[in-house]
Amino acid sequence: MTLLETLGIDLPIIQAPMAGVSTPAMAAAVAEAGALGSIAVGAADAEGARKMIAAVRERTARPFNVNVFCHQPAKSDRTVEAAWLERLRPHFARFGAKPPSALKEIYRSFVDDDAMLAALLVEKPRIVSFHFGLPSEERIRALRAAGIVLLCTATTIAEGRAAAKGGMHAVIAQGYEAGGHRGVFDPDAQDDCLTTLPLTRLLARELDVPIIAAGGIMDGAAIAAALRLGASAAQLGTAFILCAESDADAGHREALAGDAANHTVMTRAISGRPARCLRNGFTAIGAEVAPREIPVYPIAYDAGKALNAAAKTAHETGYGAQWAGQGAPLVRERPAAELVALLAQETKQHP
Repeated sequence: MTLLETLGIDLPIIQAPMAGVSTPAMAAAVAEAGALGSIAVGAADAEGARKMIAAVRERTARPFNVNVFCHQPAKSDRTVEAAWLERLRPHFARFGAKPPSALKEIYRSFVDDDAMLAALLVEKPRIVSFHFGLPSEERIRALRAAGIVLLCTATTIAEGRAAAKGGMHAVIAQGYEAGGHRGVFDPDAQDDCLTTLPLTRLLARELDVPIIAAGGIMDGAAIAAALRLGASAAQLGTAFILCAESDADAGHREALAGDAANHTVMTRAISGRPARCLRNGFTAIGAEVAPREIPVYPIAYDAGKALNAAAKTAHETGYGAQWAGQGAPLVRERPAAELVALLAQETKQHP
């Protein structure tokens, strides 16, 4: 039996935990359809995470995944942050607003969030996944001792090895095509930009744990291809953005349904970490600056969210975190359960 089958998950399909998109309603609908649903709690505190877990459990008794961020806690650089706010000032002014007077770290990393660890140990979701790296050995041991299955994103062979050695039950091979944040452990290291299928194949050959392919996968044909190359399952994020249960705002949905889907770029400008986004006003800012000019994650996100809020007040939606992968033009609008059923049917048609 595969890992997912042992968990009572019928289909080799995982709905990615995209913050700002995935919701308890989506995770539950996906789970009820036989796949693995996910929620992202990296932007929430422990109490918020517990409420989200409860909201999923109100809708389903099936397993689901809870995703946390494991970035290194931010080190503030007031000089860089002040210069970044000045660079953004003309953009704020376009919308009759001013940038914040200072920036703060808006998300706490799981690596030092004792309250989040305690919440997970109490709630005991069946699966917990890590993005941006691994927590300490002590935290991993505690979660494993609670009977929780652990996953971690890897973008390189070295990260995959570290994840397997660190006690992960499975590794998510995130290709460069993927929408949203790159799961790189070190955002300042050289990125080899490995794409999904080669990375999946390499990790499947290298590691003794199951591999989950992620990035650019939008339909059953791509799921079947990943499975043939050694993946045990495929994780899809962009494919679920237009679902009724998605938390994506109207601007994100409109852009994704139009020509913007054909144009995605990797940018640090919005959050401070590399992330694939539909080309928009904010990615244009990022194209004009060097990475060293952008505050670190998630401090830069404080400015990004403020500028997006100012723009939306003026009915401009092109400054949001409109995450999307390179397969975006293949997106389909339908309820999450219907999408899962369609994906399963398509996968069977490509054995």
